[in-house]
Amino acid sequence: MNDPIALRAAALQSKAWPYEEARKLLKRYPDGAPAKGHVLFETGYGPSGLPHIGTFNEVLRTTMVRNAFHALSDVPTRLIAFSDDMDGLRKVPDNVPNKAMLTEHLGKPLTRIPDPFEKYESFAHHNNAMLRAFLDRFGFDYEFASSTDYYLSGRFDAALKQVLVHYDAIMAVMLPTLRAERRATYSPVLPISPKSGVVLQVPVEVVDAEAGLIRFEDEGETIVQSALSGLAKLQWKVDWAMRWVALAVDYEMAGKDLIDSVVQSGKIARILGARPPEGFNYEMFLDEKGEKISKSKGNGLSLEQWLTYGTEESLAFFAYREPKKAKQLHMGVIPRAIDDYWQFRAAYPGQPVEQRLGNPVHHIHDGAVPAEPLPVTFSLLLNLAGVLGADATAAQVWGYLSNYVADATPITYPELDRLIGHALAYNRDVVAPTLNRRKATGVEAEALAALDTFLAAADPATGADALQNEIYEIGKRFYGKEALRDWFKALYETLLGSPQGPRMGSFIALYGVANSRRLIAEALGA
Repeated sequence: MNDPIALRAAALQSKAWPYEEARKLLKRYPDGAPAKGHVLFETGYGPSGLPHIGTFNEVLRTTMVRNAFHALSDVPTRLIAFSDDMDGLRKVPDNVPNKAMLTEHLGKPLTRIPDPFEKYESFAHHNNAMLRAFLDRFGFDYEFASSTDYYLSGRFDAALKQVLVHYDAIMAVMLPTLRAERRATYSPVLPISPKSGVVLQVPVEVVDAEAGLIRFEDEGETIVQSALSGLAKLQWKVDWAMRWVALAVDYEMAGKDLIDSVVQSGKIARILGARPPEGFNYEMFLDEKGEKISKSKGNGLSLEQWLTYGTEESLAFFAYREPKKAKQLHMGVIPRAIDDYWQFRAAYPGQPVEQRLGNPVHHIHDGAVPAEPLPVTFSLLLNLAGVLGADATAAQVWGYLSNYVADATPITYPELDRLIGHALAYNRDVVAPTLNRRKATGVEAEALAALDTFLAAADPATGADALQNEIYEIGKRFYGKEALRDWFKALYETLLGSPQGPRMGSFIALYGVANSRRLIAEALGA
C-alpha cells in the first residue's frame, strides 16, 4: 500500500466513484496541467442560513474526489468554498432573532443586512463565519471566497463584460426555461438600486458592453449605471456559469434537483467561451417517510443531531455510500452507519490494494486509516445501555467492558470511549423511551427456561461463541431450524425490550451470566 506506483496503477482501474470522477479530470487535461498550473475544485454555499448536513456532504464528497485525483496525478489542486453572499435576502429565516429588522432589509444583498445576532458586520458575515468554523471543525483543506468581495474588487468585471456582450445569446438560453410572467421581467443582470440598495428584478438594456453600462427603471426613474465592481450581480444560473469561467473551475458537483440548472449554466459557460467543469449530480436525502428533506419543514436529520448520537466518521461513511441513490436520513440509520463503518475499517488492513481503494474508509481517511480496533459493536453498546437504563453512565459501561475485553480502559481504547458517549446519548433520547420488555409466553417461555438451565450450570467465564452456539441449539430444539428468526426476536423482545438486537452470545458474555439470568427470570415472571 505504501508503493505509490502500485497505488496509482490500481487507482487508474478502480471502480470506486471518487476515482471514476477523478479520471474525468485526467481526460480534461490529457497533456498534463492546465495553463493556470492547478486543477480547481469548487463548492457553493448560500449564506441566507446556517451550514447544514448537505453542506458537509458536498464539501466532503468533493474532497474525496480531490484526494482521489492526487493519487492519479501530481498536478496541484485547490478547493474554493464559494459563498453567494451578494444574493438578495428573499425571506426571513425561521431560526434567527430580530426578524422584524430583517424584514425591513428584504431584497438587499446579504452582506448589506445587519447581523440579527449582533455579532458580525452583516448577516452574511455571520453565516460565513459559521461556514468557516464548520469546515474547519472537520479539517477540510479549502480557500474561502466571498461573492461580494469578488464583485466589489472587480475580479469578475472582465467576465461580466462578456455577459453583456453575449446578452442576447444568454437570454435565448434562459427565456425558454421560464414561465410567461417571469419572461416579461427577466434579465441575466440584476442591478443594485442606487436608491434602496435592493437587488432589482427588472428588465435591463445593455448600453455599452465594453464600458459595462446598463439601463433600467428604478422607482419610476430611468437609470444608467455600471454593472461592474459590485453595482450589479447576476441571476444565479448565469452567475454560476460566469463564476466557472472567471475562476476557471474544473470540478463542481451538485444535487439532482439542479440537473437542469447545470445544463443551462453549462450552455452559458460555452457562450462565454469556456468549458463547463466536470462533476456529477448526487441524489437528495429523504426523511423516514421517503419525503424530500426540507429545511423549512424541519424533517430529516440535522448535522448537530447526527454528531450528538454518532461520529463524524460514521456520517462520512453514510455520505460516501451510493451518492447517486436516494437515501433515508433519520435517527434510525445512525447505529447501522457506525457499525458498518467499523466493519469496513476492520477489513481494511488485510485487503489487497484493489479492494482497499474500493473500501469507504480509504476515502474517509484519505488512505491513512487509523489502526485502533473496536472490541465491541455499537449495537452491543446500545443494548447494554438499554438494560442499564436511561440514566446509565460511562463508568457503568466500562465496568462491564473491563470483564469482557482485556485491558479495556478509556486510555487503551479512546475511540471506544467516544462511542460509549454516543451510545449513552442515543439510548437516553432515542431508544429508552421506546423500550418495552414483555413477558414470555408459550414456547418462548419453555425455550427461555432451557436457556436459564444452561446458564445456571455454565462457567461465568464462558465465551461469547460457546454461549451463541448453545442459544442456537436451544432455538433449533424449540423452534426448528426454519423458525430461528422467531426465537431471536423473542429473545430481543423479552430480554431487551426491542424488536431487534445484537448477537445474544456476545451480549450475555458482556452483561454477565448472572445478570442475564435475572433478565430471563423477569421475562418468565418469576
